[in-house]
Amino acid sequence: MARGSLVVRAHRLVDATAAQSLAGRAHRIEDATPARAIPLRLFEGHVHRLALLAIAELGVVMLCVYGAVLTRFSGFPGTFSAFQATVDPIWPRALLIAGVFLLCLVAMGLYQLRQRARFAGIAARLLIAVLVAEGALGLIFYLAPSLFVGRGVFGLAGIFAFSGLVLTRLAFLRVVDGDMFKRRVLVWGAGARAATIAKRLRRSTDQRGFKIVGHVRAPGDGVGVPDHQVLQFDGDLLHLAMRHQVEEIVVAMDDRRSGFPTQELLECRLRGIAVYDVLAFLERETGRVSVELMQSSWFIFSNGFRCNIPRLASKRLFDVVVSIAVLLAASPIALLTAIAIFLEDRGPVLYRQIRTGQNGRRFPMLKFRSMRIDAEPEGQAIWASRNDPRVTRVGAWLRRLRIDELPQVLNVLAGQMSLVGPRPERPAFVQELTQAIPYYPERHFVKPGITGWAQVRYGYGSSKMEAQEKLEYDLYYVKHHSFTFDLMVLLQTVEIVLLRIGSR
Repeated sequence: MARGSLVVRAHRLVDATAAQSLAGRAHRIEDATPARAIPLRLFEGHVHRLALLAIAELGVVMLCVYGAVLTRFSGFPGTFSAFQATVDPIWPRALLIAGVFLLCLVAMGLYQLRQRARFAGIAARLLIAVLVAEGALGLIFYLAPSLFVGRGVFGLAGIFAFSGLVLTRLAFLRVVDGDMFKRRVLVWGAGARAATIAKRLRRSTDQRGFKIVGHVRAPGDGVGVPDHQVLQFDGDLLHLAMRHQVEEIVVAMDDRRSGFPTQELLECRLRGIAVYDVLAFLERETGRVSVELMQSSWFIFSNGFRCNIPRLASKRLFDVVVSIAVLLAASPIALLTAIAIFLEDRGPVLYRQIRTGQNGRRFPMLKFRSMRIDAEPEGQAIWASRNDPRVTRVGAWLRRLRIDELPQVLNVLAGQMSLVGPRPERPAFVQELTQAIPYYPERHFVKPGITGWAQVRYGYGSSKMEAQEKLEYDLYYVKHHSFTFDLMVLLQTVEIVLLRIGSR
């Protein structure tokens, strides 16, 4: 009987202790709540600025079309009604023009949050985008004359649109670097893993999406972050986060086996503070996967890596349709290129090179020959270098304009490549890089591409270090590839071709 009484008392004691613990946590939360400021965040806070910018610029271009109509027919009574009586409503044409302008802005890389170009460079890109849009619209109006708005309106709309876009961009650049739009981030860790954040995101343009309010030194951390960036921690993570109005906590401790703050992070998470691993945080902010921080379990538990029939079928259909269209449109350029290559040294026009494709299968990749016939006399693979002396005069122009890649459309039709994917490497390089770089074979999970995420974000790579950086972009694509992603990469490839970025 006494023993049963002791058991009952023990149960009551446990229940009372748990209640006190819950009450204590609730009291801390209640105390901290007034200091909590919950800002407006759309799309998890890292896309909304660009979405708002795109909407604003779409509206600016449409207003410029209306302004062009008003200016062109300012001497006529009832300007808009007279114009609409002649060519039907204005707004569908204004929307078409604005939509084409928007696509050209995307193609010139002007919707990247971490745009590093100075304002003069941005203005130059805007000018190129406007000129390309005017050319594309001219072709559309030629094929569909019923959509034409008149030469005067068309010309004035382009001038007004360039001016309006420049002013909009200037205002955006002034606002985007302000703290109002940045997520406030607290880093749990002050050692080597935490130091990779500043290492990978060292420029101010890299930190446009967030602001680190400080670090908390975790048990087992080494010295990786300066002392002035480390906050005084009294053991109450929730209260610290509330006091600094933290919206995200990034876990970047060196040793998770030493004092991982499970309960504290749970309290913060339930209060609406997002919690990220440092690898996921860097992946989101940089558009690449940090190989040096990865473990094999990341591939197992991470989202993405889609390999289903609808995705594969849609990607293949897109590849075939676009490849046929490119072949038809570029056949005159291909013919002139073949003639130029043959006339220079009477050598072969096409160059076949064995590359490594999906799942490690090898295939002969086609290119217009841009180097001398004896570029590799012993058949040994050699990295291409800047101003490579093996490149012919015609080949130099082909490489600058990326025309040498055109025959790879035939590889796409044959199913050996895709339009978008990691660039295929030569087997000798693959074997060398597999031994030197962890997780390098995983880039062969998808078909190689004519262009890819690494090409539009990094450029040409001709060393092991550069190959590792490109691998990080390739793994990001392998994880997130989708139809929308492919379309965005193809559009941004226009910038690479026009501005000759990364060509050798």
